[in-house]
Amino acid sequence: MTVPNALFLDCPSCGEKCLHEVLKGRISGKKETMEAVIKCLKCGTVHPEIISEPRPIRVPIIVSEFDKSKRKAIELGPDEMLSVGDELMVDDVQVIVTSIEVDDRRVDTCPVGKIGTIWAKKFDKVRVKISINKVDKTIPVEVTALPDEEFYVGDLMVVGKHNVAIHSIKTTNGIIREGCAQAKNIVRIYAKSVRTTYA
Repeated sequence: MTVPNALFLDCPSCGEKCLHEVLKGRISGKKETMEAVIKCLKCGTVHPEIISEPRPIRVPIIVSEFDKSKRKAIELGPDEMLSVGDELMVDDVQVIVTSIEVDDRRVDTCPVGKIGTIWAKKFDKVRVKISINKVDKTIPVEVTALPDEEFYVGDLMVVGKHNVAIHSIKTTNGIIREGCAQAKNIVRIYAKSVRTTYA
């Protein structure tokens, strides 16, 4: 905890939850408690305040990167709520929560203090599956993309040795036949092999 310039608190004088200027403050108790003199910016009352911040706890997290997994730990506030789909930073690597384990069962949302293990996957790159229709056969391939990279229906792509045109995209919300989707939301891209001609 560090001493901030202002705090958003309930004022004991005017009863409003509003911004208070920190006139002076000091950290005590292993950096978990702040004793401060603050001024309500609504009514101007100056009063002392003691603010405690719960000590962060270390939670086990298993981070998957494609076919490999590593066990790590992350420090989070015990009162924070964590949900599947939340993004976290683990050792300067962006990950997305895929599952939360509490007492040998999986939940979608849980206070950090009750979590047994967080399951996550590395999120700086994602694999995008592509099915290429080539005359009488379908060729399955994969490409690596940034999570926010967009793929458009109608786009021409070079995938390995194949020139293809995207005709539809299956996302987590259904199939789209026009527009675009971000790589992180794509289940599979459907494309047709095309012949490139030069004038």
